[in-house]
Amino acid sequence: VNSILSELKPHTKRWYRNKALAFQYGFPLYPDSDVFNNTGYTTEQVEASKIIKYSAVTEAITESRLIVKIATEDANQELAPISAPEKEGFDAYMAEIRDAGVKVTVINYLPDMLRLHLKIYYNPLLLTSSGVAITGANAGKKPVEIALKEYMKELPFDGELILSSLVDKLQQTEGVDIPHLVSAASAWINEEGTGYGNFENIAVKKLPVSGYFKIENFNNIEYIAN
Repeated sequence: VNSILSELKPHTKRWYRNKALAFQYGFPLYPDSDVFNNTGYTTEQVEASKIIKYSAVTEAITESRLIVKIATEDANQELAPISAPEKEGFDAYMAEIRDAGVKVTVINYLPDMLRLHLKIYYNPLLLTSSGVAITGANAGKKPVEIALKEYMKELPFDGELILSSLVDKLQQTEGVDIPHLVSAASAWINEEGTGYGNFENIAVKKLPVSGYFKIENFNNIEYIAN
Protein backbone atom coordinates (compact mmCIF):
# COMPACT_ATOMS: atom_id res chain seq x y z
CA VAL A 1 0.00 0.00 0.00
CA ASN A 2 2.81 2.40 0.90
CA SER A 3 4.49 1.67 -2.45
CA ILE A 4 1.27 2.36 -4.38
CA LEU A 5 0.72 5.62 -2.49
CA SER A 6 4.30 6.78 -3.12
CA GLU A 7 3.88 6.21 -6.86
CA LEU A 8 0.64 8.19 -6.96
CA LYS A 9 1.95 11.09 -4.89
CA PRO A 10 2.55 14.13 -7.13
CA HIS A 11 5.80 16.11 -7.23
CA THR A 12 8.00 13.03 -6.75
CA LYS A 13 10.47 11.54 -9.21
CA ARG A 14 8.49 8.28 -9.24
CA TRP A 15 5.32 10.19 -10.10
CA TYR A 16 7.05 11.85 -13.08
CA ARG A 17 8.35 8.46 -14.22
CA ASN A 18 4.89 6.93 -14.12
CA LYS A 19 3.47 9.92 -15.99
CA ALA A 20 6.13 9.45 -18.67
CA LEU A 21 5.13 5.80 -19.07
CA ALA A 22 1.46 6.84 -19.25
CA PHE A 23 2.03 9.15 -22.24
CA GLN A 24 -0.29 8.40 -25.18
CA TYR A 25 0.88 9.58 -28.59
CA GLY A 26 -1.90 11.15 -30.67
CA PHE A 27 -4.41 11.35 -27.80
CA PRO A 28 -5.79 14.52 -26.15
CA LEU A 29 -5.70 15.36 -22.46
CA TYR A 30 -8.83 16.38 -20.61
CA PRO A 31 -8.70 20.20 -20.21
CA ASP A 32 -6.44 21.34 -17.34
CA SER A 33 -5.68 17.71 -16.51
CA ASP A 34 -2.89 15.14 -16.68
CA VAL A 35 -5.34 12.39 -17.72
CA PHE A 36 -5.86 11.33 -21.35
CA ASN A 37 -9.31 11.29 -22.92
CA ASN A 38 -9.79 7.75 -24.29
CA THR A 39 -13.45 8.14 -25.14
CA GLY A 40 -14.34 6.24 -28.32
CA TYR A 41 -11.08 4.29 -28.52
CA THR A 42 -10.62 0.55 -28.07
CA THR A 43 -8.36 -0.97 -25.42
CA GLU A 44 -5.98 -2.05 -28.19
CA GLN A 45 -5.76 1.49 -29.57
CA VAL A 46 -5.09 2.90 -26.12
CA GLU A 47 -2.33 0.39 -25.42
CA ALA A 48 -0.74 0.94 -28.85
CA SER A 49 -0.56 4.69 -28.15
CA LYS A 50 1.61 4.15 -25.05
CA ILE A 51 4.94 4.35 -26.84
CA ILE A 52 7.19 5.01 -23.83
CA LYS A 53 8.26 1.57 -22.60
CA TYR A 54 11.11 2.65 -20.31
CA SER A 55 11.69 5.73 -18.20
CA ALA A 56 13.88 6.93 -15.37
CA VAL A 57 13.87 10.29 -13.60
CA THR A 58 16.80 11.84 -11.76
CA GLU A 59 17.70 15.29 -10.47
CA ALA A 60 20.47 17.34 -12.07
CA ILE A 61 23.49 17.79 -9.81
CA THR A 62 24.41 21.36 -10.70
CA GLU A 63 20.95 22.96 -10.97
CA SER A 64 17.30 22.58 -10.00
CA ARG A 65 16.12 20.43 -12.90
CA LEU A 66 14.57 17.01 -13.49
CA ILE A 67 16.21 14.72 -16.05
CA VAL A 68 13.64 12.41 -17.69
CA LYS A 69 15.20 9.56 -19.67
CA ILE A 70 12.91 7.64 -22.03
CA ALA A 71 13.06 4.84 -24.58
CA THR A 72 10.73 2.66 -26.61
CA GLU A 73 11.17 -0.74 -28.31
CA ASP A 74 11.89 -1.26 -32.01
CA ALA A 75 10.63 -4.08 -34.23
CA ASN A 76 13.30 -6.40 -32.80
CA GLN A 77 12.18 -5.59 -29.24
CA GLU A 78 15.42 -3.72 -28.60
CA LEU A 79 15.51 -0.40 -26.77
CA ALA A 80 15.46 2.63 -29.06
CA PRO A 81 14.62 6.36 -28.97
CA ILE A 82 11.18 7.58 -30.04
CA SER A 83 10.86 9.48 -33.34
CA ALA A 84 11.16 13.27 -33.67
CA PRO A 85 7.36 13.82 -34.03
CA GLU A 86 6.73 11.55 -31.04
CA LYS A 87 9.35 13.46 -29.04
CA GLU A 88 7.63 16.75 -29.92
CA GLY A 89 4.34 15.38 -28.58
CA PHE A 90 6.02 14.07 -25.43
CA ASP A 91 7.70 17.43 -24.76
CA ALA A 92 4.32 19.19 -25.05
CA TYR A 93 2.81 16.64 -22.66
CA MET A 94 5.53 17.14 -20.06
CA ALA A 95 5.22 20.93 -20.33
CA GLU A 96 1.48 20.56 -19.65
CA ILE A 97 1.65 18.24 -16.62
CA ARG A 98 4.83 19.41 -14.88
CA ASP A 99 4.59 21.48 -11.72
CA ALA A 100 4.88 25.23 -12.14
CA GLY A 101 8.50 26.34 -12.00
CA VAL A 102 9.91 22.83 -12.44
CA LYS A 103 12.48 22.61 -15.24
CA VAL A 104 12.48 19.33 -17.17
CA THR A 105 15.05 18.00 -19.63
CA VAL A 106 14.05 14.96 -21.70
CA ILE A 107 16.80 12.55 -22.73
CA ASN A 108 15.75 10.58 -25.82
CA TYR A 109 19.10 9.42 -27.17
CA LEU A 110 20.39 6.51 -29.14
CA PRO A 111 21.96 3.95 -26.79
CA ASP A 112 25.36 4.45 -25.22
CA MET A 113 27.75 2.37 -27.34
CA LEU A 114 29.66 -0.26 -25.37
CA ARG A 115 32.99 -1.53 -26.69
CA LEU A 116 34.31 -4.73 -25.11
CA HIS A 117 37.67 -6.48 -25.55
CA LEU A 118 37.49 -10.04 -24.23
CA LYS A 119 39.73 -13.08 -24.09
CA ILE A 120 37.67 -16.23 -23.66
CA TYR A 121 39.53 -19.34 -22.53
CA TYR A 122 37.20 -22.12 -23.70
CA ASN A 123 36.72 -25.87 -23.45
CA PRO A 124 37.46 -27.27 -26.95
CA LEU A 125 35.19 -30.22 -26.20
CA LEU A 126 32.23 -27.83 -26.09
CA LEU A 127 33.15 -24.86 -28.30
CA THR A 128 34.95 -24.42 -31.62
CA SER A 129 37.83 -21.99 -32.08
CA SER A 130 35.34 -19.35 -33.24
CA GLY A 131 33.17 -19.74 -30.13
CA VAL A 132 30.40 -21.82 -31.71
CA ALA A 133 28.72 -24.43 -29.48
CA ILE A 134 29.23 -27.98 -30.77
CA THR A 135 26.22 -29.54 -29.04
CA GLY A 136 23.42 -28.62 -26.66
CA ALA A 137 20.64 -26.04 -26.83
CA ASN A 138 22.96 -23.47 -28.46
CA ALA A 139 24.48 -25.81 -31.03
CA GLY A 140 25.61 -23.81 -34.04
CA LYS A 141 25.36 -20.54 -32.11
CA LYS A 142 27.86 -18.50 -30.06
CA PRO A 143 27.00 -18.80 -26.34
CA VAL A 144 29.28 -15.90 -25.34
CA GLU A 145 27.49 -13.47 -27.64
CA ILE A 146 24.12 -14.77 -26.46
CA ALA A 147 25.17 -14.27 -22.82
CA LEU A 148 26.34 -10.70 -23.51
CA LYS A 149 23.03 -9.82 -25.17
CA GLU A 150 21.15 -11.37 -22.25
CA TYR A 151 23.15 -9.33 -19.77
CA MET A 152 22.31 -6.11 -21.62
CA LYS A 153 18.59 -6.98 -21.41
CA GLU A 154 18.87 -7.90 -17.74
CA LEU A 155 20.21 -4.47 -16.84
CA PRO A 156 17.43 -2.25 -15.48
CA PHE A 157 16.73 0.90 -17.48
CA ASP A 158 19.22 3.56 -16.40
CA GLY A 159 20.88 0.82 -14.38
CA GLU A 160 24.58 0.72 -13.63
CA LEU A 161 26.80 -1.49 -15.76
CA ILE A 162 29.10 -3.33 -13.35
CA LEU A 163 31.97 -5.05 -15.13
CA SER A 164 32.43 -7.74 -12.49
CA SER A 165 28.77 -8.75 -12.91
CA LEU A 166 29.25 -9.02 -16.66
CA VAL A 167 32.25 -11.32 -16.11
CA ASP A 168 30.17 -13.40 -13.67
CA LYS A 169 27.55 -13.82 -16.39
CA LEU A 170 30.19 -15.08 -18.82
CA GLN A 171 31.63 -17.40 -16.17
CA GLN A 172 28.33 -19.28 -16.16
CA THR A 173 28.24 -19.61 -19.94
CA GLU A 174 28.43 -22.99 -21.63
CA GLY A 175 31.96 -23.92 -22.70
CA VAL A 176 33.63 -20.92 -21.04
CA ASP A 177 36.42 -21.81 -18.59
CA ILE A 178 37.92 -18.36 -17.97
CA PRO A 179 36.39 -15.09 -19.22
CA HIS A 180 38.99 -12.32 -19.18
CA LEU A 181 37.79 -8.76 -19.72
CA VAL A 182 40.78 -6.92 -21.19
CA SER A 183 39.06 -3.55 -21.48
CA ALA A 184 35.68 -1.84 -21.66
CA ALA A 185 34.78 1.60 -22.94
CA SER A 186 31.64 3.52 -23.80
CA ALA A 187 30.59 6.49 -25.92
CA TRP A 188 27.35 8.45 -25.97
CA ILE A 189 25.49 10.86 -28.22
CA ASN A 190 26.48 14.50 -27.88
CA GLU A 191 23.95 17.05 -26.67
CA GLU A 192 23.18 18.15 -30.23
CA GLY A 193 22.28 14.57 -31.14
CA THR A 194 24.53 14.70 -34.19
CA GLY A 195 26.89 11.84 -33.36
CA TYR A 196 28.83 9.91 -30.75
CA GLY A 197 31.69 11.37 -28.76
CA ASN A 198 34.99 9.65 -28.02
CA PHE A 199 35.06 6.31 -26.23
CA GLU A 200 36.01 6.57 -22.57
CA ASN A 201 37.40 3.68 -20.56
CA ILE A 202 35.24 2.05 -17.89
CA ALA A 203 37.26 1.04 -14.85
CA VAL A 204 34.66 -0.59 -12.60
CA LYS A 205 31.13 0.59 -13.40
CA LYS A 206 29.21 3.05 -15.55
CA LEU A 207 25.76 4.65 -15.69
CA PRO A 208 24.49 5.10 -19.27
CA VAL A 209 23.85 8.70 -20.30
CA SER A 210 20.97 7.59 -22.54
CA GLY A 211 19.61 5.14 -19.96
CA TYR A 212 20.76 2.02 -21.79
CA PHE A 213 23.71 0.40 -23.56
CA LYS A 214 24.22 -1.40 -26.86
CA ILE A 215 27.28 -3.53 -27.57
CA GLU A 216 29.10 -2.04 -30.56
CA ASN A 217 30.03 -5.42 -32.08
CA PHE A 218 31.63 -8.73 -31.15
CA ASN A 219 34.80 -8.27 -33.20
CA ASN A 220 37.08 -7.95 -30.17
CA ILE A 221 36.38 -11.36 -28.65
CA GLU A 222 39.42 -13.65 -28.80
CA TYR A 223 38.92 -17.38 -28.21
CA ILE A 224 41.78 -19.35 -26.66
CA ALA A 225 41.66 -23.12 -26.11
CA ASN A 226 42.20 -23.97 -22.46
